[in-house]
Amino acid sequence: MTKRPQDTSDGVPTKKLDTSFTSEDIHTFFNGKIWSEKFQDEMTKEIEDSQPYRWGTIRDLMDDTLLRNVRSEVLSEIAFTKKETDIYKVFQSGDLANLSGLNWDDLSRLPSLYKLRAAIYSEQFRDVVSKVTGCGKLSGVKTDMSINTYTKGCHLLTHDDVIGSRRVSFILYLPDPDRTWKPQYGGGLRLFPAIVNNVPETDFQVKLVPQFNQIAFFTVQPGRSFHDVEEVRVDKQRLSIQGWFHIPQSGEPGFVPGEQEETESRSTLQQLQSKELQEYDFPKPYRRDIPVEEAKIYEDETSEFSEIELDYLKEYINPLYFQKTNLESLSKLFAEESVVEIKDILKTEYANELRDLIKNTELNTSVPQNSKQVHHPWKCAIPPHKQRFMYMDGTKHFDITEKSIKFVNSVGPQEAPNFGVLNLESETDKKLADLASFLKSVVFKKWLKFVTGLIVTSEQVLVRRFRPGQDFILATTTDKKITRNDDELNALLEATLNLTPSSINPKNWESGEFGGYELCMALQKNGDNDGEFEEDDDPAIYRANDPNDDSVLYTSQCKWNSLTLILRDPTVLKFIKYVSINAKGSRWDISCQWNVKDSYEDEDDKEQDE
Repeated sequence: MTKRPQDTSDGVPTKKLDTSFTSEDIHTFFNGKIWSEKFQDEMTKEIEDSQPYRWGTIRDLMDDTLLRNVRSEVLSEIAFTKKETDIYKVFQSGDLANLSGLNWDDLSRLPSLYKLRAAIYSEQFRDVVSKVTGCGKLSGVKTDMSINTYTKGCHLLTHDDVIGSRRVSFILYLPDPDRTWKPQYGGGLRLFPAIVNNVPETDFQVKLVPQFNQIAFFTVQPGRSFHDVEEVRVDKQRLSIQGWFHIPQSGEPGFVPGEQEETESRSTLQQLQSKELQEYDFPKPYRRDIPVEEAKIYEDETSEFSEIELDYLKEYINPLYFQKTNLESLSKLFAEESVVEIKDILKTEYANELRDLIKNTELNTSVPQNSKQVHHPWKCAIPPHKQRFMYMDGTKHFDITEKSIKFVNSVGPQEAPNFGVLNLESETDKKLADLASFLKSVVFKKWLKFVTGLIVTSEQVLVRRFRPGQDFILATTTDKKITRNDDELNALLEATLNLTPSSINPKNWESGEFGGYELCMALQKNGDNDGEFEEDDDPAIYRANDPNDDSVLYTSQCKWNSLTLILRDPTVLKFIKYVSINAKGSRWDISCQWNVKDSYEDEDDKEQDE
């Protein structure tokens, strides 16, 4: 939809649609019940009593004929663009705020849509929304509305909508008016309670299954109004108009100087950075220091494995990868690229046994559908506006409550991770814990030095499972200052051991349509401050089908028996894309992080000392 000039070349104005509407016109665009004082009072009471925060929904909001016409215009005249980031996949129109600036040729194609926009942002309807929500006055000057269509695989992950001057969010649903949108289709609006302010629980409390001519709306509450859009599971269009009512602007009734700035200061993005809220992050990005005596082993210049070391390596690692020539080849590639993928890293017999165990777990045991179904030795990663997945970290299970989290953080014993002492019943869990223990072994970290030229100084190892229809990690960076002393690099050595059995069939994951892939991308450089990087409003947006998008540094689909090593500094974002409900299985992996120092620098220092 493009904006065309309003004047012809000979200076004669083109015909424009009459876009002025009387109060009576506005009333006819809606279902008459909206203007009933009794109806408004009932809505006010419902919203006052609503959980988990103030929200409401109205069925049959608009005049049925008008809204059917709107839907027809949208489907025939509006172009949709696929947009995909770490947090959503959706097909979206442009902003509809400027419809009044279009000339007759444009508006004549969208008369019903124009009426709808005028009705939604009319003073009469704004006053109704203001009354039933108790939110205060709403702007008639600042409009903010677009059309989304969620088709199979589309979704929007947990967030609270706190951006700028937004005061009330609304979604007007436009699926097929002659068909019921069923719960099993997905696409529901789900509302999340909070553990504490700014920290949503990982499980939703309320789900609204949308129907034609139904509106859902809620007051935008910083740190409280958390919601998501459940993935659409079927080949149907869940069409909707999404928008916001804003805080009154200067000159409007209800304008309060400084109110917008105060709201912006409480944005989710800023709150996510606070140390207080990071107390509720699990698993925590804590890497335990390598003991001094163990560190001396990695600093030793010995270049060969002992017989006992080789015997232990041979239990796990493909023999190809402790042959000197292959290690030298991997080391050269890592030195040049700071990333290397090592296929078939586990020896065949070990890998086959592990694959069969994981496949058996997926086929014969039910997948936990909420955090309460996740039991020892597994935990559920929180909070869901950052991440959600199952993980084992070698410590005890705990409940996701404010009291339990405070106990784990600062009251109870501070456990050191140890996969070897977990009391495990599942053979799959035992095998995964055994592999995690190997990755924490002295000889594996010595092997890492051969491949990367880096000496590890701290470590964290997590066994992870990303379940279809539930799990993801949103885009995150490392801390700006990773190094803890002059010896360490300001970068993390990260490993991902991909263990997804369903990826053996390339058709299951290679297209990327089912998510589950790991993606690294560069932060945007701040042109005003050399050497500094910053995240923009939507830092993780990427052009998935654009080969010229050089911000994407590395992408890895779900794989089987493949180890990726990457040296990541604070200028690199990384995320794992939400796994679709239609994926052929979970994404399984073991994730490792290490602080490191450069072994070559130590050798250079010794040469200089000599």
